[in-house]
Amino acid sequence: MNVYDTANKLAEEIKQSEEFITYQMAKQAINLNFELKSKIEEFEKARYEAQIIAIQTGKDDENKMRHVQELYGELIQNQEASKYFDAEMKFNIMIADVNKIIGNAIQSLIK
Repeated sequence: MNVYDTANKLAEEIKQSEEFITYQMAKQAINLNFELKSKIEEFEKARYEAQIIAIQTGKDDENKMRHVQELYGELIQNQEASKYFDAEMKFNIMIADVNKIIGNAIQSLIK
């Protein structure tokens, strides 16, 4: 089997994984609720901005971090949002694990 066939098989396995399906369903549920979707988008934008500031300055902006924490605290009170964040985290962990496996396989080449 060549590398491209294996990569395509991996892509299919990911699409059939519990993590992918659960995340996809949670995302679809969020998309049906305009108000909740908007609130999550606001949270994700605030989180991204806080991360960029932290990367650029080497320290957290306390006001931005507080705002992100407040938004998150508000969102996780909603069952659909809580399921969404949980599914997103599990999916991201799976993808990070796969990337780590691939990275470990080529580590000797990039050193």
